[in-house]
Amino acid sequence: MRFLFLGTGTSAGIPAIGCDCHVCTSPDPRDSRLRTAAAVLWTDPFGVERTALLDAGPDLRQQALRAGLRRCDAIFFTHNHVDHTFGLDEVRRFNALQRTPIPIYAEPHTLDHLRRVYKHVFERDANVNDSFVASLIPHALAPGVAVELFGVSFTPFRMLHGRLPIVGYRVEPAAASPLKQDLPPGSPFPLAYCTDVSGVPTESWRYLSGLGTLVLDALRHRHHPTHLTLGQAVHLAEKIAARRTFFVHMAHDLAHEETNASLPAGMALAHDGLELAASIAQGETPLPLPRQNPAGREA
Repeated sequence: MRFLFLGTGTSAGIPAIGCDCHVCTSPDPRDSRLRTAAAVLWTDPFGVERTALLDAGPDLRQQALRAGLRRCDAIFFTHNHVDHTFGLDEVRRFNALQRTPIPIYAEPHTLDHLRRVYKHVFERDANVNDSFVASLIPHALAPGVAVELFGVSFTPFRMLHGRLPIVGYRVEPAAASPLKQDLPPGSPFPLAYCTDVSGVPTESWRYLSGLGTLVLDALRHRHHPTHLTLGQAVHLAEKIAARRTFFVHMAHDLAHEETNASLPAGMALAHDGLELAASIAQGETPLPLPRQNPAGREA
């Protein structure tokens, strides 16, 4: 099982349009951030390679090409905002490659949003021309009810994005799956994916225990009403005490190298293309990826 950061930036992306700040003009490729999204990749118990996406933002085509993704077995949405949903039309290429529909999982209000925005997909018979659109199978999620997919469990749990209730996901091998026995020591799983977070409800703490990896929102240093600041994220990560923590959804206030130098051991900003495949020593900073190999695997 592997975890790939497809994008780690805020809704505007970095570089931001028209901005000449030191992060937007940085030569460090880790400071270039597409909109936040991720992928879980694994080989199922029958030897078939599988890929599940966590969100499908407006940069999905670019992210998929950069990472060399050739299939999509499911998409799990955290919430209905544009920077997490406006790439859904791109998955039609995966339909063509796989010759199968793709299940998507989201809370009912997010599914309603997708049906409204992508009416041409969900009401294909009403299109004037029968065009090339995605083939999707929608499934409504409920917090605390796990979805088991080809040996992997995705458990949604309630998180808060300002006043908007959203979900994070706990990802790990399913209880009865051979994948659970095959995990190497120090695996990044169980992993909790918590983007666009400003608060954790009491009932959700149970899903944040015993983690190999915590992926957590950390927008900037200054207060924001719907996102954690870096300081708040560090404090929350210390309470959760995962083996290691990676921060995502960063604005251009946070430069990669200088910010990482200020973080506690076991915590770091993620960067686009970072892939978690095996443990690194506690507190060790992930090595930078060369620009020509953005999907290089962390060993």
